[in-house]
Amino acid sequence: MKLPRSTYYHQPKNNVTDDSELIALIEAIIEEFPGYGYRRVTRELHRRNKIVNHKKILRIMRERGLTKKPKRRWIKTTDSRHTHRIYPNLIKNLVVTAPNQVWTADITYIGIRSGFVYLAVILDLFARRAIGYSISRNIDTALCLAALTMPIAHRKPPKGVIHHSDRGVQYASHDYIATLHQYSFLISMSRKGNPYDNATTESFFKTLKVEEVYLWEYRTLEDVQIRLPFFIQEVYNRKRLHSSLGYRPPVEFEKLFYQNQKPWPTALSQSV
Repeated sequence: MKLPRSTYYHQPKNNVTDDSELIALIEAIIEEFPGYGYRRVTRELHRRNKIVNHKKILRIMRERGLTKKPKRRWIKTTDSRHTHRIYPNLIKNLVVTAPNQVWTADITYIGIRSGFVYLAVILDLFARRAIGYSISRNIDTALCLAALTMPIAHRKPPKGVIHHSDRGVQYASHDYIATLHQYSFLISMSRKGNPYDNATTESFFKTLKVEEVYLWEYRTLEDVQIRLPFFIQEVYNRKRLHSSLGYRPPVEFEKLFYQNQKPWPTALSQSV
């Protein structure tokens, strides 16, 4: 037939040849990470050595109804009508280049059968890693302080870490500000009514709700206290791919940073 030998022995680059196998893999990924869109599904398949074009993934997900996302109502958790001091925004246009340069804080609500409970979280902005959290029936300063003391104990932050939050009374309260001063944090707050100033934490809450909260019918505070820590620590921090991190989980991203040991500039020098 006068064909070159290479043609006879050619192996296709795509090692997923059976669509039924591919569909099963996609459905398994969506079951584990319900909020994934086709881009993250494609990246997860690549991490599992399944090289497939993203257009094919999108087509399969559309055909099987795997692209739909639930929508829920929004409840206000920020009360900025108080007389406490408001601090300026220190992270606008800031380039974060290492862990423990900027920590962001915020609160959200979780629905249970008898009403709501509240989750306060602390993120390290460098790797979008959730480093502190607390769950309570009360949306108060104690809730936020419990979330803050967790990473203080585990990370022992150096002086000059920027703590960024909204203008809520919990974060502006005397006890919370006193704790920040005690550990030499620089205090930063969002502009009034501007959620984009704390967009990373808002994105975390959206992921948490779509991929965990909306899939479960929590009955009690204890249900939330069992499920959410597992999702935060084992799924969000260790498994979920983040597009802003080159499609890596936060723990992996931080690990790669420490392995490189590069002389990164501090957040404070970047903000000058």
